[in-house]
Amino acid sequence: MDARDKQLLRSLRLELSTEVLMEGLVIQYLYQEGILTENHVQEIRSQTTSQRQTTMLLDILPTRGPKAFDVFLDSLQEFPWVRDKLKTKRKEIMPEEPAGQKKRHHEASLTEQFSWLSLERWWQDTGNSTTYFEELTNRSAN
Repeated sequence: MDARDKQLLRSLRLELSTEVLMEGLVIQYLYQEGILTENHVQEIRSQTTSQRQTTMLLDILPTRGPKAFDVFLDSLQEFPWVRDKLKTKRKEIMPEEPAGQKKRHHEASLTEQFSWLSLERWWQDTGNSTTYFEELTNRSAN
């Protein structure tokens, strides 16, 4: 789970713990999808109140890998108001970058890498370290 999602769960911890998430299929779905182990399910179920069960789930989720938050969102089918709130807050924390911008940024990075690679090869071919470092300095300044 990335830092943004961990922070989101932490910031909504008290609010989420008041929801009755344990009455539905949330835990079973997380178990089915491999996010929770059988031991996790038993540990959560052993808590005396649904609030403590939810708190235990919120303690475990951040440790369960990169897919944990998205699978948790999927598990909230019976609690669409909770899922919608999490999605909204997630976007507020870090809005998604439009696909076109991601692609252009990636293309620029590849072009820049190719340019540096070309410079490196030129330097190896010529052995002219003075010109190489001048060119390196010029490119770094731009």
